[in-house]
Amino acid sequence: MLLLAAGLACGFQPAATLPTATRPPATAPPVTFTPLPPDSGWLEVAPGLEQRTLRAPNGAGDVIETITLLRVDPAAHRFDVQYAPQSPRTVQEWAADTGAAITLNAGYFSPEYTVTGLLVSDGVSYGHSYGNFAGMLAIREDSTQVRWLSKDPYNPTEPLRAAVQSFPVLIKPGGVLGFPQEDGLPARRTVIAQDRAGRILIVVCPNGTFTLFRLAKYLLQSDLELDIALNLDGGASTGLSLALNQARIKIPSFAPVPAVITIAPRK
Repeated sequence: MLLLAAGLACGFQPAATLPTATRPPATAPPVTFTPLPPDSGWLEVAPGLEQRTLRAPNGAGDVIETITLLRVDPAAHRFDVQYAPQSPRTVQEWAADTGAAITLNAGYFSPEYTVTGLLVSDGVSYGHSYGNFAGMLAIREDSTQVRWLSKDPYNPTEPLRAAVQSFPVLIKPGGVLGFPQEDGLPARRTVIAQDRAGRILIVVCPNGTFTLFRLAKYLLQSDLELDIALNLDGGASTGLSLALNQARIKIPSFAPVPAVITIAPRK
């Protein structure tokens, strides 16, 4: 693939002598593990912001994926897009540098860290718009919307403050399955969606077990009442940071990315 974030190559050289694990003290208490609940339910982080954790089968046997969700009211929270192709960073580094309450990876990029679709940051456009197959997070001063370009194409004259394009559209407007064929390629996933009430949802699946088809089908059959869902860059790029009030989420990206979506409470 052209995209840098498709994967990372690494090598391993075994040591001549393997180290011996340190034994615990004889009087050490037994180790216990508290499993995650199947569904945490929606938990309020701040007015207009909720978080939820799901443990759900991915449709392939008994493989379980941990799904982290954020549900955001755009009337209470401001969305932005940050872009720095000359200074790519991990999602965690972006979060530290911007100080945003929420930071997540954006769309696809080339090996030179330039976006492959359209991106708008601080009203400045970069790259070129994708075709009808793609979607877009479109941010204006008075609205934030997830769009399918086939139904609502990009207009160069529209007053966008920020935007990110990506593909595929997993759920088309009206709650229609948008990726109907199995590609057989599981990976870490980042999705941005909008429900029927106009709220923006962030969906992150970090274990790398969902294919695009299985994820699209799962989201469509869920109780999230999604109107549209757009796949963002995944694999090594997938990452999410939340730091607001007492809530903390850290899903590290495995590679630097040139662009992120940031969200902060409106003042």
